[in-house]
Amino acid sequence: MYFLAGSETGIIMLYKDKRPLIIFLAPALLVMGIFLYYPFLQNFADSFYEINGFGSETRTYIGIENYKQLLQDKIILQAIKNTSLMILFTIVFEIGVALVLALMVDGIRTGAKFFRTVFFFPIVISATAIGLMFNLFYAYNGGLFNQILEKLGLNPVLWLSDEKAIYMIALPIVWQYVGFYFVIILTGLNSVPEDIYEYAYIDGVQGLKRIWYITLPLVWDVLKACLILGITGSLKIFDMAWVIAPYGAPKGITHFFGTYLYQTTFFSQTVGYGSAIAVLVVILGLLMSFAVMKLIRSKAFFYSEDM
Repeated sequence: MYFLAGSETGIIMLYKDKRPLIIFLAPALLVMGIFLYYPFLQNFADSFYEINGFGSETRTYIGIENYKQLLQDKIILQAIKNTSLMILFTIVFEIGVALVLALMVDGIRTGAKFFRTVFFFPIVISATAIGLMFNLFYAYNGGLFNQILEKLGLNPVLWLSDEKAIYMIALPIVWQYVGFYFVIILTGLNSVPEDIYEYAYIDGVQGLKRIWYITLPLVWDVLKACLILGITGSLKIFDMAWVIAPYGAPKGITHFFGTYLYQTTFFSQTVGYGSAIAVLVVILGLLMSFAVMKLIRSKAFFYSEDM
């Protein structure tokens, strides 16, 4: 008893003394400060200057002119529209399909590991490689999709036309990330105790009712994490979109924040304006994260008096 009491006292004293915590956290905080916070603050400072040329020492202070230009930039408005569309696709198809697949795999006892591997496989492939692969699918002459259409007696299609291009970029992104959210949700489903399902079965709660009233509320925190990851991840789309449609082709209508930032900074060499775009992305990411957390904080809508 004395040993236990002494141990508890030691733990209490450890938490009162903050010096060990500071010592252990200092290396991580130092790395984050050098490689995360300092670059962001420097980028924020650069957004108030006109800097022509990447790495240029010549800069002219122009105040908030770069931010005024953001409000008038039609490509920024197009990027907002495309990002909003991708957020919708993320919620409905990436997370929605992942949830359905996870519920199906969770209900089987044989072959679950096989399906988990197959569904997760696309996420381990480089986004650049997937983009190049889908470029071959979309090719007008000899592309896989048009070959299938020709075999069916149909005319070939220009898959990257003005009307279809954004959807053709969204398709491989959704295909790649369904497996990512599938594994996260399936892990959450596996953590639900079987006893709860047994009690629900005794009370006559089965099928879709069991999913709605038992499963979803218990994995709601996992779904919230997936929603936040998916929505904020839509703001960072770059590599696959750039490989499939560089420079926002056609006519700049497929630009996302990442692709337009890359083009503005490294090709147009307007570094100050590119810094303003980066600040806008960070602000939008924070606002959307807080908004999503507030909207999905409650899980009361899963319950009903009919239960």
